[in-house]
Amino acid sequence: MAAEWDVITALLGGTSAMRAAGQTYLPQWPNEDPNAYEIRKRTATLFSAFARTVEVLSGKPFSKPLTIEDDTPERIKEWSEDIDLQGRNLHAFAADICSEAMAYGAVGILVDFPPISKSEVRTVADEKKAGARPYFVQINYRNLLGWKSERIGGVETLTQLRLLETAVEPDGEFHEKEVEQVRVLYPGRWEVWQERSVTGGEKEWQKVDEGASTMPKITFVPVYGKRTGFMTATPPLLDLAHLNVEHWQSKSDQQTILHIARVPILFARMLGEANIVVGGSAAVKSDSPDGDLKYVEHTGAAIEAGRLSLRDLEDMMRQIGAELLVIKPGNTSITQTEADNEPGMCTLQRIAQGLENSIDEALQLMADWVKEPTGGHVQVFQDYGVDSLAEASMELLRDMNVDGTFSDESLFYEGQRRGLIRPELTWEDEKKRIAMNAPKPNAPTTPDKDAAG
Repeated sequence: MAAEWDVITALLGGTSAMRAAGQTYLPQWPNEDPNAYEIRKRTATLFSAFARTVEVLSGKPFSKPLTIEDDTPERIKEWSEDIDLQGRNLHAFAADICSEAMAYGAVGILVDFPPISKSEVRTVADEKKAGARPYFVQINYRNLLGWKSERIGGVETLTQLRLLETAVEPDGEFHEKEVEQVRVLYPGRWEVWQERSVTGGEKEWQKVDEGASTMPKITFVPVYGKRTGFMTATPPLLDLAHLNVEHWQSKSDQQTILHIARVPILFARMLGEANIVVGGSAAVKSDSPDGDLKYVEHTGAAIEAGRLSLRDLEDMMRQIGAELLVIKPGNTSITQTEADNEPGMCTLQRIAQGLENSIDEALQLMADWVKEPTGGHVQVFQDYGVDSLAEASMELLRDMNVDGTFSDESLFYEGQRRGLIRPELTWEDEKKRIAMNAPKPNAPTTPDKDAAG
């Protein structure tokens, strides 16, 4: 899985991260001068199709507030206002989880409990005062080193989980230093390992801390973007990421050829040794009938081909993002149809449904920590599927238009190209109609009741 994450991290990092990746995603062509390549790399800019699509799609399930059901215990509802003890409520936490799963394919929720001293915390009031209560931790799969599992009672169950962490330790009176460590979780216990120097200057991993847990299982819940197996997944927009890299490379070529085309070459022939001065008040003289002085310019054919290629790539990227919104048949067998007559779902709705189930499971683990019989349930907004690819891609473009990253005119023509706007309409005429809809200066914003009466 990790082999797919580097390109996603670079694309999410924007232009600066893609430039820093250098030849990994922007190759230096054979015989290309190193200085010319450095200039080409420093001037390249990223069309952020992947990052923008992840942002738009992962935001749709949270365009309406997450709903906590009535069967959720009151104290868990109270904890959901700061579910991670870092200020995020359950809605914001779930939105970040969805974004990570959409980008990388998987993310985890660890339900943890802070260490407490039994001598200091004896009552519920003591627990509340000390902040001793379960909380959620977002575990990015990039920090997940590995796991072991067994089938217990017919269910695949985690028996070991290894997490890479960064601990902050004091370094003198005024400084701190970061130390990498590995937390190993087992059912009912945990260990912390750090790399320490030993005799001869070599380093080895040593156990520096351990403890017991009151939970008889590992309190970790995976959330999948596109599940491939137990604890494994692949990014649902991986094809879009690769197309975005291709666009990055092609756009760099297009910028280079535009620069060449915009700087014409002055060609001189048979002008002797005279100095050439070019300007409105200058003249160039030649004693040869074959003398010539002219600018040599690019024909522009390659520029147009490059522009059309970029546009085709952009259309393909929009299509991949839009496909996640297109409703597909939900029933795959006669048995399912007879059982529940499930309506069709789009891929994004299925991802949101999986996220909803994972949050329910995490809430139950939170309840298990404090001996509550149930953790309750949540509902994530899922009514955003559309019937056709044209409608879905148009919805993505409209979201870009609303936040100012896509123009009104381009939105009009894209709608016309998809057959959603009559072909005989023109943008110039439509602008005039839009202007007529605008409120008149000094016009009342509400009807005059006396005049109406």
